[in-house]
Amino acid sequence: MGVQNEGMSRLPKRYTKFFEENPEVGKAYEQFGAAVAAAGPLDDRTRNLVKLAISIGARMEGASRSHAHKALQAGASASEVRHVALLAAPTIGFPNMMAGLGWVEDVIAHEED
Repeated sequence: MGVQNEGMSRLPKRYTKFFEENPEVGKAYEQFGAAVAAAGPLDDRTRNLVKLAISIGARMEGASRSHAHKALQAGASASEVRHVALLAAPTIGFPNMMAGLGWVEDVIAHEED
């Protein structure tokens, strides 16, 4: 199952515990995600940048951090990830964009360590 990947130490404990306690549901969730990813022409980098934008817009901190990390791992540059956060400002407002940018900057800093 994907939750057992090399990045497992980065996953929230609540998430990993859920997958441990509900393996069939976890497997179905991952299969659903894989099917959605395969349903169109976007590559992994682009999909994660789009998911980052959606997550920032929805004020979902954990998802924003996760997709920033995944986008960087898929080849997006730190500048591209920051740009996604900045693009949120006219749509969701400056304070909300600043929150998203903060999450992105935390991920970028962690990745650079």
